[in-house]
Amino acid sequence: MKNKPELTKNKYQLWINVVSIAIPIVVALLFMVRIPNVEPLSFLPPIYASINGITAILLIFALIAIKNKKRVLHENLMKTAITCSLLFLVMYVAYHMTSDPTKYRGEGGMVYVYYGILISHIILSIIVIPLVLISYVRAYLGQYELHKKMVRYAFPVWLYVAITGVVVYLMISPYYV
Repeated sequence: MKNKPELTKNKYQLWINVVSIAIPIVVALLFMVRIPNVEPLSFLPPIYASINGITAILLIFALIAIKNKKRVLHENLMKTAITCSLLFLVMYVAYHMTSDPTKYRGEGGMVYVYYGILISHIILSIIVIPLVLISYVRAYLGQYELHKKMVRYAFPVWLYVAITGVVVYLMISPYYV
């Protein structure tokens, strides 16, 4: 018979797996949905890009906080970063459900730069979901050594995703209708 910590770990692992698979699938499916007779939510891209920027700043401050042994501050900053990422996701999906896709119309080598950043951003935004969830659960369960091991991967990936979200917005914003 499994002990209680093992049951708790398995329960969280199941939810991490479900959420990590469900979010990308639901987002992809919602991209195919256009809400009819609704004004495009064209004001959202600068807001959700700003939220990505705020997330990046929160992550950096959270790292500084934990390096200075300010665990409660670190925990609060990380919870705020997760909340920002969720807000971003909701706004991003809402925008794309009400608006046609915007094509990047840059020229020359910038096309390759844009799509290189965009593709890496998209792939890593999917990969970061379980990394963040596992990191969070390990900290929540007080498994700080395991948490630190996972954060070595989660932090740089999440920071990259947050920063490149802003970069992608800045590169495509001149082409919004």
